Amino acid sequence: MTVVLVADDDADIRDLVAFKLEQAGFEVIAVEDGQTAIEQARSRQPTLAVLDVSMPGLSGIDVCRMLRADPATAGILIIMLTARVQEQDVEGGFSAGADDYVTKPFSPRELVSRIQALLSRARA
Repeated sequence: MTVVLVADDDADIRDLVAFKLEQAGFEVIAVEDGQTAIEQARSRQPTLAVLDVSMPGLSGIDVCRMLRADPATAGILIIMLTARVQEQDVEGGFSAGADDYVTKPFSPRELVSRIQALLSRARA
């Protein structure tokens, strides 16, 4: 089973994303901050991470950079999920190493589709 790490400090969004991913057949690790996301990524080795940019402590951008810098987690696919929609924010997400960037408000169905497409491309 594909494991997806979801890190978002907003419990409602975190729970919604986790619910939709579980419905789609994924195993989900849901956490509320960047430091816990790093710890879970290192210990559980998810296939993909969905990271909120704005979290207390370590931001999603920080987490993305740290995951990419660590050989043990560098291969985790990363989708940024954020309310930050400015062009420089999107560029910042991609330059940190994100594979995709989804802005809030978002369609949970579209997010699941993007995750499935990213996983398909990665397997090919």
